[in-house]
Amino acid sequence: MVRKISTSQLKSQLRRLESKQRTAINNYNRAVRNYNTQVRKVNNELRRNQQKIKSELNKLNSSLRRTTTYTTSVRTLNVSYQRVTDNYEVLSNVNTKQEQFYNLIEQENVNNLVVANTLDNPQDNVEIEVSLNDSMIGDKLKVLSPDLNDRWNGALFSLNPKNPDATRHFCTSSREIFTDIFDNYAHDEEVFSMFPNCDKTERGNATRRWKIKYFLRKKGIELEGAEEFIDNDIENILELYHILSDGTHGNAGRYTFIQLKAIKKRVEDGILFLCNIAV
Repeated sequence: MVRKISTSQLKSQLRRLESKQRTAINNYNRAVRNYNTQVRKVNNELRRNQQKIKSELNKLNSSLRRTTTYTTSVRTLNVSYQRVTDNYEVLSNVNTKQEQFYNLIEQENVNNLVVANTLDNPQDNVEIEVSLNDSMIGDKLKVLSPDLNDRWNGALFSLNPKNPDATRHFCTSSREIFTDIFDNYAHDEEVFSMFPNCDKTERGNATRRWKIKYFLRKKGIELEGAEEFIDNDIENILELYHILSDGTHGNAGRYTFIQLKAIKKRVEDGILFLCNIAV
């Protein structure tokens, strides 16, 4: 038997349905607005990074006269970045992992060029929004290993413009962090299992390039040229350590406050970049 409802009950049900519909539409519109806001934010950041890269590269080409293994690594990394960019721009369907990874690559190259120019032009009034003593990656390192976090805090403690050996101490502590990440999260036996024919060092360990390939495979990141970029990025930081440890800039290896901030940001972002790939 069909249940009869009054006109007022029918109107009440219709109002409830209309209310649910309006709520659903509002939620959908809100989600679209939030998505568009995030897209604009990402696109604006990409444009800023691209403009920064262009500006820093022009500065590098106009002022950097002396060629060293470090300056060669700076330019090599930029070439690797351009290669990744060319491949990224022709992708028909970019997934979230590729997009996030490309953003990280772009920021790494920005830092690469900024540090090269800052070291070459110590009087250049570069505004770098980073503190020498505050750790921006402490939470990440604590999760990975309290020891890594302690080493990083020790590196930051030594990074003081009044300390003539600031960069040497900083390099020693932070270099070990990169080494430990590779050793702890890309065990040789696991790399060999995934890539039985991978290249090995003279000691029989998997090479850094193949460990990077292992990280990317585990993460499911596919972007042509990425492996080469990461390897060149690590090499650039190691070359930076060489010139800092040698004290080839400034009086007895002493650097300006601006230079030390640029160095700290380069290394800190480099560690975070590797952590995001390895873990």
